[in-house]
Amino acid sequence: MATIFSRIVKGEIPSHKIAEDENYYAFLDINPLARGHTLVIPKKEIDYIFDMDDELLAGMQVFSKHVARAIEKVIPCKRIGVAVLGLEVPHAHIHLIPVNSIDDINFGLPKLKLSFDELAEIAEKIRQEIR
Repeated sequence: MATIFSRIVKGEIPSHKIAEDENYYAFLDINPLARGHTLVIPKKEIDYIFDMDDELLAGMQVFSKHVARAIEKVIPCKRIGVAVLGLEVPHAHIHLIPVNSIDDINFGLPKLKLSFDELAEIAEKIRQEIR
């Protein structure tokens, strides 16, 4: 059975896409810790990030860097925090989270409640900064 992330890549489930190429897909988290919280996934369905071959993993890091740089231009923050948990969805993914302190990357914090339109606006602004 396809993961929710694979279904997003196929367009079966809507997402607020930030960037895409032949191997990777980036989209806003619908339950974000911060505005601009983005997930980066390989299109290939792989459960555990360290089961990815070296080339795919390295490419995902570079793809994530470009997405993170775009987020920084749109969302005021000190850094883009990077988290890899891999427990909530059985599909490798990287969280890119705008942070101003170490406490901002605590997944136990309440999630933001952003409307569809707010997410769409954030995604559009970040997309415009992708190079």
